[in-house]
Order: sequence, then structure tokens, then C-alpha cells
Amino acid sequence: MGKKDKAAAAATPAKEDAKEEIPYENKTKFCCVIAKPLADEKMCKRVLKLARKASKRKAIRRGVKEVVKALRKNAKGICILAGDISPVDVLTHIPIICEDHHIPYIYVPSKEDLGAAALSKRPTSCMLILPQPPKGPVDAEEQKEYAEAYAEAEKKIKAALPEKW
Repeated sequence: MGKKDKAAAAATPAKEDAKEEIPYENKTKFCCVIAKPLADEKMCKRVLKLARKASKRKAIRRGVKEVVKALRKNAKGICILAGDISPVDVLTHIPIICEDHHIPYIYVPSKEDLGAAALSKRPTSCMLILPQPPKGPVDAEEQKEYAEAYAEAEKKIKAALPEKW
């Protein structure tokens, strides 16, 4: 098999079908019972877009261990949890820690989408979006745009949380 044959095999329609978008309703079918508040379709897109921006700026903490460690060190931010984690016991303690530290949190239906938003090839169970990158130079215009998106998402997530907030 030559180089041309390999390139032709790589461009087959089978790979295009693998990236086909799954409807939001189908993703919510696999969410666990405790995944509340679950982001609706519009909010899910907004939060994942913010996660993508934060990931480009290195303003995220990804994974259960990193998120719990950051929360215990009193880091501020927005916590995003995947609703289709199995077993769910892996992250049942994170909403409790978030409530203790007054960190807004929300569930999204798919761990694959959350991992893709974090610019990772692997699915991610949870993520903490920080308001600013922890270190390094920041462009003022980009930071202003990011801060506006962060503040808007935080406001919407706090509105979706129970009344005790």
C-alpha cells in the first residue's frame, strides 16, 4: 500500500460518520439521576464554548483530583461536571465541596463533549474554569472578552442552581 492509497483510505466517509453530532436529547438519556442542575441545550453550548476559551488560556483544572485539589485550596471559578459518568460515585462529592466553597456548578450531558471543550482527546468527568489564567502574560482585549463571557456564564449558572444560593 503506497502513500496515495493510505491517504485515500484515511479520507473515507467512515471517519466522517464517526464525527457526526449526536442530538442533545439522546445525550441526556444517559445522564445519571443526580445530574442536577443539568444545562439545557443553549446553556450547554455556552458553557462548553467558555470551557474552550479557558482551555486556550490555560485557565482550567481538569479531572477529579485536580478539581478537588483546587477547590480545597480555595480557588474560585465555575465547576462543570459530566452527567454520564459511570460509576457516579466518582464525583458525587464535588457538588458538596462546591456548595461549601460557594462555587457555582452545572452538569453537561456528555463527558466526550466536555473533554473536547478542554481541547483533549480523552473524555473528562469534571472541570473547573478559573476566572483568570494562573500565570503568564495576558492580552488586555482578549482578557476583557473572556471576563465578559465568564461573568455571563456564571450569572446563568447561579440562576439555575437551587434557591439556597
